[in-house]
Amino acid sequence: MDKFQKKMKDAGLTEAAIAAFRMNYDQLAGGATGLLPEKEIDAVPELPKLIDLKTSDGVDKKELLSATAVLKLNGGLGTSMGLEKAKSLLIVKDNKTFLDLIAEQIKYTRKKFDSNVRFVLMNSFSTSDDTKEHLSKAHKDLIGEEDVELLQNKSPKVDAKTLEPASWPQDPDLEWCPPGHGDIYSSLLGSGMLDRLIKSGIKYLFVSNSDNLGATLDLDLLAYFASSKKGFVCEVAERTAADKKGGHLAKRKSDGRLVLRESAMCPDEDKGDFENISKHKYFNTNNLWVNLPSLKATLDKSKGVLQLPLIKNKKTVNPRDSDTPAVFQLETAMGSAIECFNDAGAVVVPRDRFAPVKTCNDLFALRSDVYEVRNTVLSRVLSRVQMDFSSCQYIALTSSASSSGHHLHPHAYVWLLTSKEIDRN
Repeated sequence: MDKFQKKMKDAGLTEAAIAAFRMNYDQLAGGATGLLPEKEIDAVPELPKLIDLKTSDGVDKKELLSATAVLKLNGGLGTSMGLEKAKSLLIVKDNKTFLDLIAEQIKYTRKKFDSNVRFVLMNSFSTSDDTKEHLSKAHKDLIGEEDVELLQNKSPKVDAKTLEPASWPQDPDLEWCPPGHGDIYSSLLGSGMLDRLIKSGIKYLFVSNSDNLGATLDLDLLAYFASSKKGFVCEVAERTAADKKGGHLAKRKSDGRLVLRESAMCPDEDKGDFENISKHKYFNTNNLWVNLPSLKATLDKSKGVLQLPLIKNKKTVNPRDSDTPAVFQLETAMGSAIECFNDAGAVVVPRDRFAPVKTCNDLFALRSDVYEVRNTVLSRVLSRVQMDFSSCQYIALTSSASSSGHHLHPHAYVWLLTSKEIDRN
């Protein structure tokens, strides 16, 4: 671990980042499996639903929003779509990018409620320059704000054979990798932003992915979170048959805490229970609400590092060359922090709050006439929502096109029509 510590210090990384990596490395070296058997968990009973919450009625919205910050995870390059720049700079609708729509949502909320809700983008070293350049041109009023950028840390890749720092002199940048969005907690702490936000009166942090335009700042959710006094609340959605291979929310028997169990954490003999959507009903949307004073207290209690489960990804040091040496990339997920809080909770939200764009197919869906922008929010057109989608004509790109963003014209759109609207003859 000494070699890793020196490498990270030489790269200018904070003590918080080094401590988080040390915890991950100790799990790797110790042979931690990360498995969570069915016998150790219970299914989560019924949860409160956003559709039933009217908690913002009678609340001083201006005061509540003034104690709130919105943080968007913006570290992704969209490599699965063939991109080499921030995915949030893709045009979505009306010649506006993800970042444009997010910025306009913030400014619309500020104007409507006359409150200065804070705005933060968590960029990576790969997306920082592109993002700030776009903001400086299109949203000059935001780029100059205090703490508008939280820079994600980076982690050294681990040689899979020796468990020492990976070396690749041909391109030293390839010796590093993103630490996963679980890095948000050590980045907030190590940068000093956590203390600065708390000092400025910010109590509540809403976190979501920049490619999920369904994740807007919902006042009923905010009011519920504030009144609940909980340290951490996760937005979940009901699983369908299409979600059975993905992770789910559960309750750990040993301490009664909520946990997220991903497929890699499930022993083979428990796959049947894992995929039982009637038993394990909910999945994490990656929309999170964090009480900052509670986060600070939790970090202080755990010596500055949240005990997050390790995600071990085995790749090659050059991901585009399978003949290069094998490495481990050590990552964590921010949603797994739910198990670090005694008083964590979850709220069931409608599916439209979970609309991430991972492929060009997803992007085409947002560009289609099923969606429109209303008051800076991308929403489904009512007439389209009500139609029978079982009779729709779906357009799916070929595998090469769906992962090749450079072939996707920025103004390419799709119109989704029912079979009744199409003359098949």
